[in-house]
Amino acid sequence: MRGLPTVAIVGRPNVGKSTLFNRIVRRRKALVHSRPGITRDIQKQAAEWNGFHFEMVDTGGLFSGVEDGIVREVENKAIGEALGADALVLVTDAETGLTPADREVAERMRNLDAPVFVAVNKTDKSGSRFAGSEFYELGFPNIYEISALHGQGIGELLDDLVTVLPKREAERAHEDLKLAVVGRPNVGKSSLVNALVGSNVHIVDERPGTTRDSIDIRVRWHGRNITLVDTAGIKRKSRSKDGVTVLSALKSIETIDRADVVVLMLDASNEIANQDVKVGSYAHKAGKGVLICMNKWDLVKKTDKTYRECEIKIREAMAYLSYAPILFISALTGQRVHRVFPTAWRVAESRGKRIQTSELNDFLEAVTAKIPPPFHGGGTGKIYYAAQVETAPPRFTLFVNKRAYFGRAYLRFLNNQIREQFSFDGTVIRINLSEKKRKGDKR
Repeated sequence: MRGLPTVAIVGRPNVGKSTLFNRIVRRRKALVHSRPGITRDIQKQAAEWNGFHFEMVDTGGLFSGVEDGIVREVENKAIGEALGADALVLVTDAETGLTPADREVAERMRNLDAPVFVAVNKTDKSGSRFAGSEFYELGFPNIYEISALHGQGIGELLDDLVTVLPKREAERAHEDLKLAVVGRPNVGKSSLVNALVGSNVHIVDERPGTTRDSIDIRVRWHGRNITLVDTAGIKRKSRSKDGVTVLSALKSIETIDRADVVVLMLDASNEIANQDVKVGSYAHKAGKGVLICMNKWDLVKKTDKTYRECEIKIREAMAYLSYAPILFISALTGQRVHRVFPTAWRVAESRGKRIQTSELNDFLEAVTAKIPPPFHGGGTGKIYYAAQVETAPPRFTLFVNKRAYFGRAYLRFLNNQIREQFSFDGTVIRINLSEKKRKGDKR
């Protein structure tokens, strides 16, 4: 069964395609910047207008005149999306007027079967009531003067657009897991996503910073629906000198907040950097499940001790992620890539696990009987009972005689004991103390 009818937004660079996309889907999903050529990968998002549901597709700029491998691939992907769309919105710029590049895009779109709607953007800035009139030269009857930034004219465009779209509904797929792939630039995030999906869905290049937007891809794995999110590389603030890099990094951090599990990508051909540690800390502080993937393992010269030595280095550099499983992979050759989804799923299950109160209290009673809390802060701690109060991440409340009697070392011991006993693999565990006074207790 086919999904929702699709509308592809096309045009030359810097005419406001992504701004229009965000306006129609009513989310700041696509990265927007004044610099031309910001959009590289394809963005897709469901949209609705007057009860009619369809899918919007944002594409990179066409016919930029730049000779570059990445630019060619951006243009090829844009043409590919146009070929499969049910309708096309050709965005132009009223400020610059009709250009040769607009004519080239129009000529290419004319040869497709889909109806074309010309959106003359930035008419609020052009200063002319008839800013869109010259675009009738492109030969399309449907011309709309709009301002994607302020929303002017969008309603008229959508009113006419939905009348030509086929009426079909998409199967609503339940999302079982949202998996974000994060890391500093050029560690192989997009290569891993392509390897997991089994096709070249993302543009991959040796130059850092190829991916700029956070791109969602829905895949089926063993009957489960997984949303895989590729993100832009997160650089150190001191190295993020331009606005695009900063915006891309902010969207990547935002993606971590939306994820269930985060795949933290490291580069085995380089030493672990401070920025690797920083990126990992975002996922840890957000309470997300974490899977560490040491990529480019095929480039490492190995002995029988290499694996263990590398694991120790990771654990020492990222002691706060001691709970995260580690996979040594090569996205390029496919080595151990097949283990990413099963491991991430196991982490997600751990993160959502709930322990019965009776089972938890029986276990803690046995642990504290064997190794009771030491004298600390002027007294000895007592745990009356405990309960798991949250999942994702797991959070436990211990009802005690006095919080000050429990030192960090003993709480860390209890954390590790709970993790080991109940197999909380890949997720942070949080323990809160709540004071509860009982008769006979000396405070």
